[in-house]
Amino acid sequence: MKFVFFLIIASTFLTGCKTINQKVDKASQNEQLKLSKFLQKSETELKIEFGKPDKIEKTDNRSTILIYYESKFKIRCERRFTINSLGVVTAFSSKNCF
Repeated sequence: MKFVFFLIIASTFLTGCKTINQKVDKASQNEQLKLSKFLQKSETELKIEFGKPDKIEKTDNRSTILIYYESKFKIRCERRFTINSLGVVTAFSSKNCF
């Protein structure tokens, strides 16, 4: 009887973890789709959507990285956009954003 009860509890936890993983994966895909729309767009268009960046980094190859931070549920989201010397978004990355 205890074994059956343990199996029911364990399967409930495992199903819950799988559901959370699916939700996180879906949110990550949505984030990637949202940010990919800015590839090959101008820096101005990016700033219209996200506003003034929280941090700006210069790279060795004359590119600029605009960094945006956002907090949700006390988790810090970081979005980084690489801008080439022509002012065009060439790459992006996202960490902890959902």
